Amino acid sequence: MPPGTYPLWEEALAVVNRDLAATLPEQGELRLMALPRPEEDEPDQVYVAVADGTWHGNPLDHDFDRDDPADAFADVVDAAQESVVERLWQAWPLCAEHGLGMHPREVDDRMVWWCAGGGRAGRVEGGAGEAV
Repeated sequence: MPPGTYPLWEEALAVVNRDLAATLPEQGELRLMALPRPEEDEPDQVYVAVADGTWHGNPLDHDFDRDDPADAFADVVDAAQESVVERLWQAWPLCAEHGLGMHPREVDDRMVWWCAGGGRAGRVEGGAGEAV
């Protein structure tokens, strides 16, 4: 897939790759992997794959709100986390305080890594792309 094919997804993946490089430096970068269209009138199926080209989960959603980059970003973050967890068999990213796997969440119009440790309320560990 040539660069620039899916600019919002590529931009989101670059942010996620910063966190991956900071927390799992031995892993290569995640990448978008497109499979041919299942039907002529359907879009490519695009997945977030780990460095070896394997992935886990559903394709990214082509029906995201193009006026809301956070929508595309949330989809990429979810897919990236699912591929890392399932293909590398480890929780990612981990909360530095609790050692628990964190989950992406939108807080105050930005994507953050959320830790549920330490009580029901949970807490923001760091913004996505801020090298949690």
